[in-house]
Amino acid sequence: MARRTSEAAAAAATSSEATPFARLGIRREQDLALHLPIRYEDETRIVPIGSLRPGETAQVQGIVARQEIVARPRRALAVELRDDSGSITLRFLHFYGSQLRQFAAGNRVRALGEARGGLFGLEMVHPRYRVVDEGEPLPQTLTPVYPTVSGLGQARLRAAILRALRTLQWRETVPADALAALGLPPSVDALRAIHQPAPDTPASALHERTTPAWRRVIFDELLAQQLSLQRARAARAAQRAPQLADGALARRLLEALPFRLTGAQQRVWQEISRELATAQPMNRLLQGDVGSGKTVIAALAAAQAIGSGFQAAIMAPTEILAEQHLRKIGPWMERIGVRVAWLSGSLKDPEKKAVRARAASGEAGLLIGTHALIEDTVAFARLGLSIVDEQHRFGVAQRLALRTRLEAGAAMLPHQLMMSATPIPRTLAMSYYADLDVSVIDELPPGRKPVLTKLVSEARRDEVVARVRAAAAAGRQAYWVCPLIEESEALDLQTAIDTHAALVHELVPLRVGLVHGRLPPADKQAVMAQFAAGALQVLVATTVIEVGVDVPNATLMVVEHAERFGLAQLHQLRGRVGRGSGESVCVLMYRGPLSAAARERLKTMYETRDGFEIARRDLLQRGPGEFLGARQSGEALLRFADLERDSDLLDAAREVSARLLRGDPASVDEHLQRWFGGREEFLRA
Repeated sequence: MARRTSEAAAAAATSSEATPFARLGIRREQDLALHLPIRYEDETRIVPIGSLRPGETAQVQGIVARQEIVARPRRALAVELRDDSGSITLRFLHFYGSQLRQFAAGNRVRALGEARGGLFGLEMVHPRYRVVDEGEPLPQTLTPVYPTVSGLGQARLRAAILRALRTLQWRETVPADALAALGLPPSVDALRAIHQPAPDTPASALHERTTPAWRRVIFDELLAQQLSLQRARAARAAQRAPQLADGALARRLLEALPFRLTGAQQRVWQEISRELATAQPMNRLLQGDVGSGKTVIAALAAAQAIGSGFQAAIMAPTEILAEQHLRKIGPWMERIGVRVAWLSGSLKDPEKKAVRARAASGEAGLLIGTHALIEDTVAFARLGLSIVDEQHRFGVAQRLALRTRLEAGAAMLPHQLMMSATPIPRTLAMSYYADLDVSVIDELPPGRKPVLTKLVSEARRDEVVARVRAAAAAGRQAYWVCPLIEESEALDLQTAIDTHAALVHELVPLRVGLVHGRLPPADKQAVMAQFAAGALQVLVATTVIEVGVDVPNATLMVVEHAERFGLAQLHQLRGRVGRGSGESVCVLMYRGPLSAAARERLKTMYETRDGFEIARRDLLQRGPGEFLGARQSGEALLRFADLERDSDLLDAAREVSARLLRGDPASVDEHLQRWFGGREEFLRA
């Protein structure tokens, strides 16, 4: 019988997470088959040394003519390799005694690497090489190169994967007619073709993952994701939640508000209000562009929960955003008699203890806070609704901890409302939010005027300062945003502290405030309150003001070193102005020369104010892991699929997953176990 237990499988069987295979996420033999190459090397042919050109990566073979240890420009082992067409130097900056024996004169060596020009002709620095016999055959397939970790070389990893492939046997989990319609090969055949591609396979198709074999693996990955999320949705439908059906308190809040809801807000609120009244746990994503009015919807949902005899909690990713919710929602709730409590990491222990006691006794109807809400010491008397703001800025593990924290010991699950001011592109919503219902506020409040965006070189900084002075003279206020708060040798950027000092001098007699993430919370709150009250004309800040800050009189936003910010951040920052009736301007001040990516980001901000279009381009630039904040989790969201390139496979995966869930639960279980091995909860965060 073939060796069923490979080296990796044996390593996976151990409980030690320190093994190289375990650090790669390889815990089972089938994980080896799904550990796919990141690129390929062509060892199927030998290139004559004389035909090599600088910059070309190729495999050569020749006889060692001589070797020497040279001292300049730095100590290295230099080996001259000759064939009938010419010679090349193999240069090793780090070498061992054993290599001196391998490169004895007369030995035949194959070396693969990038040729480049050296002082004495072509050379390869640290090529991959081996000593061979005359006439030794070449490989018949391209050589895969795998992601790996320290302590696990390519040869050892490749051997373990090939052993696993030889014995790989698993049942086909996708209906044959679905595969035929998509032109996809059987799963095992696809994996073997990826690990051992034929020499005539186009290198570009392998690199771009567009071969039929790669498309089959990508389809399987998307299918696993859809099965997991749709099964989570079905499981939620079978669970129970409190019926928050009493809308009287929410109606009182609506009547007390100093403004009317927009048509989009009314539509979204009706969706959420109806769902809160059902016995099935709501799991809804509320998204809307910057300034569209999501906060009031959250307040109405909390009022309906509290009016129905339950509690509500709002968690925000930063203290400054949580404080904004407290200042905005708190007065609304006071008008209708709701008691609000505040919990953050900056509170002193006695204050935290008092707040936790109010939550546990039910005295606090609404609890607003930061990550402190997911501490083990926090318990609720009757939690009916949890609201997570800017949910993509929490790591996956944190979102899971919140859900676990809020559900612990409860007979019924609380309803959950997640909010995002970063619009989610369609493909992303279909993929990562398949277990959620989505509500979109696609209308801005009346009177909001478009913000004019200007791109300005930092060489024109004096003109920007003059514009700030002119805005203040007209009775308006301005933000000046910087990316760092102290000098960094790695990034030659103006700092918020230095910029504040410079502007205080340049803008005399205007009052210029400073706020950044390292200020004590009380100091931050005091500065923000002064700016909101109009006592400060200019606020110098880091991105702590990115979300949640609402000062209608601020009509000018200056972003220094705008080329260093991401699209989502720039869009959020621009949304801090244009909140009143005055004409507003966002100045993106940049330092050249710009990279291609930075130029594209600034061009996008200049061309469009549509948050969904900006999010779509942001997704293309950054990929889903970074876009969703999932890098914090340490888990890759999609290893192989690209939502833009593979949108047709995503549509097909949704259809096949619904079909399998209806009629083939055994295949569903097998497919999910194959792909996630019990770790699919990270998809549902």
